This record gives sequence, structure tokens and C-alpha cells, in this order.
Amino acid sequence: MIITIGLIPIVLAFAISQIFKGSKLSTGLFIAMCLLAVWQFYIGVLFFEESWNEDVVLFLFRMFRFGPIFTIPTLFYLISIIIQDEPMRKDNNRWIEGISKSVFNKKNFRALLVWSVFVYLVDWTRLGIAGLEIVSLGFSSINFYYPVYGPLGLLFKIHMASFVLILTMAFILLPKLLNTNTKNFLMRFSIYAVLFYTFGLLNFHPATGMISGSIGVILFSTLIMLEFVKLNTNMKLNYYELMERQKKLDYTGSLTASLIHEVKNTNQIIKGFSKMLNKTDSMTDRDNGAVEMIMKSSEHLQKLADNYQEYMRSSKIALKVDDFESVIYNAIELSQGIAKERHVEIEFINHYKPLKAFINKTYLEQVFINLIKNSVEAIPDDKEIRKITIRTEVVDKSILIHFCDTGNGIPFENWDSVFNPFMSIKDSGTGLGLPFVKKVLTEQLGNISIVESTTMGTHFQIELPQNGLLDLDQLDKGSA
Repeated sequence: MIITIGLIPIVLAFAISQIFKGSKLSTGLFIAMCLLAVWQFYIGVLFFEESWNEDVVLFLFRMFRFGPIFTIPTLFYLISIIIQDEPMRKDNNRWIEGISKSVFNKKNFRALLVWSVFVYLVDWTRLGIAGLEIVSLGFSSINFYYPVYGPLGLLFKIHMASFVLILTMAFILLPKLLNTNTKNFLMRFSIYAVLFYTFGLLNFHPATGMISGSIGVILFSTLIMLEFVKLNTNMKLNYYELMERQKKLDYTGSLTASLIHEVKNTNQIIKGFSKMLNKTDSMTDRDNGAVEMIMKSSEHLQKLADNYQEYMRSSKIALKVDDFESVIYNAIELSQGIAKERHVEIEFINHYKPLKAFINKTYLEQVFINLIKNSVEAIPDDKEIRKITIRTEVVDKSILIHFCDTGNGIPFENWDSVFNPFMSIKDSGTGLGLPFVKKVLTEQLGNISIVESTTMGTHFQIELPQNGLLDLDQLDKGSA
């Protein structure tokens, strides 16, 4: 029965791996569930006291011991994935951020793996496990084998005790996570792990036998799989919402392209008939003047349609999860020339690490270059405070970027029109800078708006979807 219970985590792990392919978290959970199954087999062989001799049971017990031993580094790996891939709020508690960087990293993970291998090898000797003894359950007549530990048997117990240390550090870091779905998953994962560990501790006492560990395996594996399904379902729903928005944008772009095509065709007819009228001898000077205006308007419409068409051609943007912080740093670096020439200071304030978003890095860098250039030009020479401030904020599923300058501001009646093509409030402006910014952000499932603009400066707010653990490319393939 106990060994049969061990098949539960394997069945659940296999089912989850088939449904959610590609993400590091699903791979880590699959390994964890398989180790739980081995852990259960490791317990189950001790109950074959009547069927197998002591040497066979001892060999299998030592072999299956890698289940509980390597569960510890797997737990460490799972928590590391969540913590390192998720944005965290920075504050004055630098020691908390230090835990995240100095503890949950690849170097410590490798060290923990080496230590686990050492503990496992020690338990193959009489220094770790000296042998087995036959004991009875305190509440029945069932006999089973129980390990007799050698001089170094304490190493295994110390190793298992590190479980508590890892979970304690995870609890400390939990409040710093910003993604609600991930935070809830890690919180419940930690709680269920404590519950499982409590049941597992009872295995060290012969009077309770190994039944308690079996109960812990059933509860833990079932609850964790339910939480993982909930986490991925929520993240899939978020992803599909983004894709629906993208489909609507693609449809709007196609509709606009078709409209431009029809405008150009109609304009050709107007130009053709205008030329025919211009050749008519019976035309008066007034008629010729009217035809000339029609021709000029037609040429302007042709240029306008050509510009719109060129503007629409840059709509094929490949998106992926990338480092958003480096985008802003690169844009600032590329804009330093014009900023220094106009004696404008650029300050970037970021309170989150890492900061990842679903973006096209190259286009987004150009967005910030355009914004910086516009803001630098908007600051008059006689302005005493000459500064651009870029500040990030994470609100659940979105990254907000507050872009503020100390320029002359934008009149309230133009707050919406400045994002329309060929609408510029500057005498020398082409009217394509902010529309390009708006277009690129919209195609990256984001938005830009003016929060405030006065003679003291302008505050733009950019919103972009931020992505955590879900591998969107793999998800898209799996859904196809």
C-alpha cells in the first residue's frame, strides 16, 4: 500500500508535464514529484520484513535514500527560479535583497548538490547507516525494519534540517515579490512543505512507524499540483488577454492599410480627371485656379497616404520576455550626446530587480530615445532646472514608467492630438515622434499617456505588461 501511494506523485507529475511543457517551474516540479515517489519507495521497502531478508532491504533502503536527500536541492532550485525570475521591491532593508542574491544563486545550488551527493555516499557505508533492526508499530502488531544510524548518521538529519532554513529564507523574501500569482504560489508551497516536513519528522521515531510520511506525501503532492495548475491557469488567462488585444490591433492595422490603399486608388482617379479638365480650352481663369487647388490637394493627399503607408510598414514586431532595465540604460547612453549638449541631466530610478517585460528590445530603446530627444528639445535655454527623470513602478501585472521633464509643457487641448501622426506643436516638428512611440508601445501591448503637463514640465506614463515564470513561446506552441 505504501509503495502504491508513492505512484501518486509520479502520475500527477507526468500529467502536469504533458499539460505545461517548457517552463522551468514545471520541470522543477516534475523532478520534485518523482523524488517524492522515490522517498515513498524508500519508506515502503522497510515493511517487507516478512518477504525479504535484511541485506536486500538494506540495499534498497540505501539506494532509494536519494529521494529525501535530493529533495532538498530540488526545493532550493524551485524557490530560486521563482525569486530570481520575479521582480522584487527594493527598499532600505538591503539585507533582504542580499539574501536573494547571495543565497539563492547557481553557485550555492551546485554546492548543495555536492553536499547532497556526499551525504548520500556516506549513507552507503556503516558510518551513515550501520544496519537495520526489527521494530513494531506502537498501535498494532505490524513489524518493519528501522535504520540503525552509524557515527555519521547525524549528517542526514542535519541535511534534512536545512529544509527549515531554506523555507525560512523563502518566507522572509515573500513580501518583496510583486507578482500576486507567484507570491501566492510560493506562500502556499512553503506552507504545504512545512506540513509535509512535520509529517516526515515523525518517521524518525520508531513508535510512529512510516505511516505518517505516507500521509504527508499524499497531501503535499496533491495540494502542490493543484496550486501549480491554478498558477499556470491564471498566467495563461493573462497571456490570452494579451493575445486578444494583439489580434484586435492587427485587425485595426490591416483595416487601416486597406483604407490607405483605397484612398490612393480614389486619389488617382481625382488626379486623372483634374488633368483632363486642365486641358479643356473652355476653362476660365477661375476654373483653372480651382483645378490647380484640386491638383495640389491631391498631391498632398498622395504624400500623406504614402507617409501613412510607410508608417504602417514597421508593424511586424517580434516580442519576447527581456530585461527592461537594460533597455532604459541603453537609451540613456545613446542619448547622452544631445543631453550634454543642451546641459540636461537624466536620472533613472529603478526599485525592482530583475525587471522583465514582454517587449521588443530594439524598438523600445528607440521609444525612449525619441522621448528623451523630445524632452531635451522641450526644455528652453533659459530654464534653470534642466532635468529628465525616469522612474519605474510595478503594479501586479504591469510595469509603469513615469517619464518626467522640466520643459515648457504641452497645452491641455493637445494632450491627445500629439500622439496622432503629423500633428506637432513644434514649428520644425514632423509630427511622427510621439505617434511612433504610441504605435510601438501599442504593438507591444502597452500604452502611453500624459498624466500632467504645465509650464513646469510634462509627466508621461508608460504601461507595459510584465511577464514572470511562464514561457510564452512554449505556451503558444502548446496551444497551437
